[in-house]
Amino acid sequence: MPNNYFLNATRSIRRSKVFTAINILGLSIGISAALVIFWIADYELSFDRFEPNRDRIYQVVQEGSFNGNAAHAGAVPGPLGAAVRKELTGIQLTIPYFTYPFRGTAKVIVTAPKPVIFSKQPNIVFTTPDYFSLVPHRWLAGSPQISMNNPFNVVLTESRARLYFPGETPTEVVGKQLSYDKMLVTVSGVVKDQDEHTDLGAAEFISQATIAKTGLQDQFMMRQWDDWMGYNYLYLKLAPGVTQARAEARLDGLYKKYHPSDPKSKDGWHLRLLPLADLHFSSYYQAPGHRVASKPALYSLLAIAAFLLLLATINFINLSTAQATRRAKEIGVRKTMGGSRGRLIRLFLGETFFLVLIATIVSMLLTPVLIEAFAGFIPPDLHADWLRHPGSLLFLALLIPTLTLLAGAYPAFLLSGFNPVKVLKDQHYGPTGSNSGARLRRILTVGQFVIAQFFVIATLLVGKQVYYGLNQDLGFRRTAILTFETPYDSVATHKKHLFETVKAIPGVEMASRAFFSPGGDGGAVGGVSFKPRPDVRAAVLTRWGDSSYLRLYDIKLIAGRNLRNSDTATEVLINNTYARLLGFTNPADALGRRLTFYGKKDVPIVGVMADFHEESMHDAIQPLEMTNRTGDMFHIRLASTGVASNVIDRLQKAFHDVYPEDDFEYSFVDYKIARWYKAEQDIIHLLYWATGLTVLVSCLGLLGLVVYTTNTRTKEIGIRKVLGATVGNIVRILSGEFLRLVALASAIAVPIAWWAADSWLSNFAYRTPMSVWVFIAGGVFLLGVALITLSFQTIRTALANPVRSLRTE
Repeated sequence: MPNNYFLNATRSIRRSKVFTAINILGLSIGISAALVIFWIADYELSFDRFEPNRDRIYQVVQEGSFNGNAAHAGAVPGPLGAAVRKELTGIQLTIPYFTYPFRGTAKVIVTAPKPVIFSKQPNIVFTTPDYFSLVPHRWLAGSPQISMNNPFNVVLTESRARLYFPGETPTEVVGKQLSYDKMLVTVSGVVKDQDEHTDLGAAEFISQATIAKTGLQDQFMMRQWDDWMGYNYLYLKLAPGVTQARAEARLDGLYKKYHPSDPKSKDGWHLRLLPLADLHFSSYYQAPGHRVASKPALYSLLAIAAFLLLLATINFINLSTAQATRRAKEIGVRKTMGGSRGRLIRLFLGETFFLVLIATIVSMLLTPVLIEAFAGFIPPDLHADWLRHPGSLLFLALLIPTLTLLAGAYPAFLLSGFNPVKVLKDQHYGPTGSNSGARLRRILTVGQFVIAQFFVIATLLVGKQVYYGLNQDLGFRRTAILTFETPYDSVATHKKHLFETVKAIPGVEMASRAFFSPGGDGGAVGGVSFKPRPDVRAAVLTRWGDSSYLRLYDIKLIAGRNLRNSDTATEVLINNTYARLLGFTNPADALGRRLTFYGKKDVPIVGVMADFHEESMHDAIQPLEMTNRTGDMFHIRLASTGVASNVIDRLQKAFHDVYPEDDFEYSFVDYKIARWYKAEQDIIHLLYWATGLTVLVSCLGLLGLVVYTTNTRTKEIGIRKVLGATVGNIVRILSGEFLRLVALASAIAVPIAWWAADSWLSNFAYRTPMSVWVFIAGGVFLLGVALITLSFQTIRTALANPVRSLRTE
């Protein structure tokens, strides 16, 4: 019986080569897209599924509200972990997880037998022995009970131990010494690298007891409750039976004990617990260096795969029902010879299964191409390697019969239901008969182009918003400016010498020593208050820099004067948003007032800056203050972009003259601005492919239908030409119905796309208007593509010799 299905399927393919090719290509595109997206989803959903009792593991995070604006922070005050361990019950494990400061990397020196330097080493954390109870590792040397209790101890993963001490066994590595930015530590253990995907992982684990014995005590703000550093993280494992809500209430109560807030104000920070299952998808709270996935993006990918499979299925149903007239007599003969309806259904489903199987094989060849298409959403270690994805074969094994039923069930039941007597008398089925399935084909064709039109409009609108964000006036200069950072622990005289050298380089128009650039890598938050208005509890962005900073970036002052150079903070500028928040409708009224830093130092306001965008168009402009102390980051404004290459070479030489063992790393400010919209640019790239594939699959189906239509109307077209119809008349008649269907699809898609675009744009505080031209352009584009697709066959048919078509009839 399977052999019979195979022979029948091959005969059907030979009889309908064009329709078979269209069906296989459409199904192949859908299956390969589904396969790649399955790999992505399987990878992103695999994080942190191996920890024991993972449902009781949480990250402590902060959520705040300030003047109606929500605020989020994954980091917490430094002393919180010790207070939780000492004062709260119901907590089984308390794990501080402090990522290595100063950009999250360290210069590591293997001290013996001769110094070997490893620059910019990532994934280094300070933690306690309890970490290895939370995230199990296999110990190759040492143990969690003894390896992490003492200060100046470090545990390495096997790969990092091999890097630092090649050729030595884990046991031999124990006792060796490493220097982390001049902090000497001893290797006390080696663990196996974690094979499972986790957001709690690292490669080097320094004992937290080290912090109290070094200057890192202040760096991590271990005595401060009203502020925190962006690398202080805390994880908890609750005791059995303790609910998340109960633990949150106790935790927030402990926080308020040491950092009381105004009971009359709704503003302020609150501690919350983020379940481990949500951590991988949390861009607000994820520790630096860990991959953050987007659930909306993942759902969008799954929707694209579903749409492409749906379009391919629609094509199959359309073309199968359209060919019903060709197979009517075959079905009549089979039934007359004793074929049952059930056997015919199995026969037609067998044909569908065979086509889906061929499409699956083709899709496996297309997969590497689509890997490139989805590059922006694919993790770096995800490749088209079937051995790494054994679940893919199971996925395909389930997908093939599912597609077979979805695509083949309706045509199989429709074709097998013909009355053999009427079919053989040509009374039952014809191209224009009531049972021809024409209405269904129209509905399905409209559905296809609704999906295609939606993607076309989405692509235009997302591109319009990104263009708006990249070309909007941000309130500061961003072109021809680069930044680089000096080592944090270098002496002040070295920095001053380098600064004077940099300013003298030809092509350098201006230089400044400061904190991050506007729109750079974020900023410090908190610790600033205004005593006359204790009710104002704002998350204030903190910057600092010398007097050249504002002039270098062309940031305007709307009141007061610029900062004067100083090594310590003696005066402050605020932006207009902060001035209004403090109650000053006239910016000049804020001059001379004093801000209090960490409840200790009062600093006068000497100027008010015009607002500028520190973040992307997603976010509203936040309150900001800037003090007059120099920083470790150098800001260089070039005379023109044409001198960039020469200036960078000179900057690198000057840097290495002062810091010969450190890497010179620079970046352009406009590149940082472009990174704001990386997610949107990835979405555009994805939409280009999704739009192209959906339009291609839809047009393949349209081409198949017009081929069928022209074939069944050959005699009609011949008669019309004999009676004087022109080629244009024939093309208009053949194309008219299909173009009306595409136009109807555009009309249906517009309100759906408008609603979706409005929802997406609501994520931006500053958004491009939804111009009518976008929807008109989308409709015109799709109509044009449909017309071109139809023209391939309709013009050919209209030009055919009518005598030949009538003679064949």
